[in-house]
Amino acid sequence: MSFSPTLALNHWLVSLGKRPTYVVGLDSATVQLEATAKFLQGKAHRVGGPFPALAALLADAASYLPSRIDEAMATWSGWADASSPRVLSQVRSETMARWVVNQYPQRQYPAAMIGASNGAATHLCAALGIPWLPQTLLTCVRHSVDKDEPVRELAWGKKSVRPLLRHNPDLLAYQMHDPNQDRLKVGRVSYFRLKRRRLGPSFEQFLQDRLVPGGTLFLLDCQYTWLSTQADNRHYFQVGGKGKLSPEDYLQPSQQVADFLKRRGSRHRQWQSPLAHGRWPEAEWGFDPELRGDVERFAQQHGFQVCWITFSDPQDLSPLVANLYRWWYQQRGLPSGRLLSESFVYLQPWWVLRLGLVPFWAVFNDQTSLERLTKYLEAAPPYDEVYATLFSNGLYSLGIASIEQWQTIFDRANQHGQFIGVNERAYPRDNASFVRHYTDLKSFKQRYPLPNPLTLSQLSEFLAQTNNHYGVQWTQL
Repeated sequence: MSFSPTLALNHWLVSLGKRPTYVVGLDSATVQLEATAKFLQGKAHRVGGPFPALAALLADAASYLPSRIDEAMATWSGWADASSPRVLSQVRSETMARWVVNQYPQRQYPAAMIGASNGAATHLCAALGIPWLPQTLLTCVRHSVDKDEPVRELAWGKKSVRPLLRHNPDLLAYQMHDPNQDRLKVGRVSYFRLKRRRLGPSFEQFLQDRLVPGGTLFLLDCQYTWLSTQADNRHYFQVGGKGKLSPEDYLQPSQQVADFLKRRGSRHRQWQSPLAHGRWPEAEWGFDPELRGDVERFAQQHGFQVCWITFSDPQDLSPLVANLYRWWYQQRGLPSGRLLSESFVYLQPWWVLRLGLVPFWAVFNDQTSLERLTKYLEAAPPYDEVYATLFSNGLYSLGIASIEQWQTIFDRANQHGQFIGVNERAYPRDNASFVRHYTDLKSFKQRYPLPNPLTLSQLSEFLAQTNNHYGVQWTQL
């Protein structure tokens, strides 16, 4: 076999605990992993580099550039962060797995979580003091295509992804093209969300070494699905992504899509999508069930317990985790009336516990995410304070919730409500929000000692009181 500089480089990076070059940093799975790992290291998830205040100031200035310039910068920054298409022949699942396990402190854990990406699960892992092993990681490669012709993107992807699948029989490739919410990137960047079918040697060795005898494997089984095209045996193609629009909205012509494309200066009036063959796990948030049997086999072989955490929508877990934290604070004799709604990749588990905040994770900035948060606030005992971060994706995509709509959640606070890190005038082109959600949280004065982790018996005690009214099933094997 000939020497490959890319393979050697990534092997070296992983040996240093660094991320492989082909794994995207600003992604839901990567941020969740790094936030969880930093918490277990006893550290906050720092963003914005060595000078976050300066980074926020520069990003804020960019928000006031003419829209065409700001959007062009977003497009080309995405292109610069992506890899050459040649990297698809250099991706190795075990290299990614070694990077994942190298993030965690080398100590014993009572349990580990495996499976779907989920921001609420980040706070569940933090509460229990356990690691999370992701099923899905994102690789982006440079490729130019008419963003409103997903069918052409699929044709290119069929050929390009074959080397990746050939070298990685334990991976599934979920190619994703969202011409609405990811519109600023998909004309220059192709998204491949790679899902594990097997634990593989590195994950298995980590679990054998780091779990206590008889420890628990929590299998995070998000059964959220999407109408997709099966391009090959292990290659699926998804048009659109979770938000206010349904899968059908991306596949069928409509007046709202036609008007949106006209406003965006497209020559199309509907998305040229390939024929959908059926429903498969949603690329970013869904759990592919091929991994389930391998986890059960491994657990039986090594004497571990398995508990499935099963739910239908990514945000189903958010009310349960919020109320778990509220209950936990009450058990500790702390105030439990301060809610923080986190948005998409804005995850700060260390600061949440340090500040005594109740975390509620919203999937995105869309109307459905807002509706589910509002429903929770309507049903929950009132909070004294309500805070919210708000992810900005750079444009008024279909289904986005306006800043005025998001402000309505503050009406639910008994005393005070406000955004954290949000420039309300710039949203949804608020470039600095990614840094300022972190710097603003650091400015809070009221702080508490970090607690010892919740025990599994305490978690069971809480779940026994819920009567399963969250729509989340906990199934112990």
